[in-house]
Formats: sequence, C-alpha cells, structure tokens
Amino acid sequence: QVQLVDSGGGLVQPGGSLRLSCTASGFSLRYDNVGWFRQAPGKEREGVSCISSADGTTYYADPVKGRFAISRDDSKNTIYLQMNSLKPEDTAVYYCATVWMIHATQTWGPRGYWGQGTQVTVSS
Repeated sequence: QVQLVDSGGGLVQPGGSLRLSCTASGFSLRYDNVGWFRQAPGKEREGVSCISSADGTTYYADPVKGRFAISRDDSKNTIYLQMNSLKPEDTAVYYCATVWMIHATQTWGPRGYWGQGTQVTVSS
C-alpha cells in the first residue's frame, strides 16, 4: 500500500520541542520533494517547510524560520521536522506531503501523496 505516515505529535509546553516524522511505505521518497503543512482550527492549511530531493534545498514559512528544521534520511525513507521554541500559535494538525518546488521563485505546494496528519498542541 502506497502511503505516507506522519507521527511524533503531542502536547508540549511553550518553549518546548517536538520532532515529527514522515515515513513512506510502498514507494521511495528518494526522488521526491517533501513538505510539511499545518492546519489550525478555523484556519486554512498553510505550508510550513519543504526539502528538495536533488540537493536538499529547504524553504521555510516566515512564522517558523529559525525555529523549525526539516531534514531527510533517504536510507530510512523518512522526512523529519524538528520544531523548537514552540509557541501556542504553532498548535495545529501537521501533515507531510510530496510537493513541487520552483527554486527561481522559492515557491512550493502539494503534489500527490499526503500523510494522515499528527496533532501538535502547544499549551501550558
């Protein structure tokens, strides 16, 4: 079965850290660009970060720059999102997905597969 599986969410206090994982099954992520998205209650889904398959180029949304780091381990068929200095406004369901990327404009968006989502709640 071809799918992406998100994991690693949970409840964390403000200032804390979490690491999300996105593991592919049924196909290899080695040749795919992959991104993370999030959707908070009552808000539209937004892009968080992405990483290219060719050279590891990464992009981040402004609200998470300097706090989040995306990485990939192709040997484990897994993409990670390390989230530090978490804020209550980071609370959302986080999804990974395969993405398209345009380096000339540093734009990117979802294409193809989605994970099922993992809940991140930042609260004291």
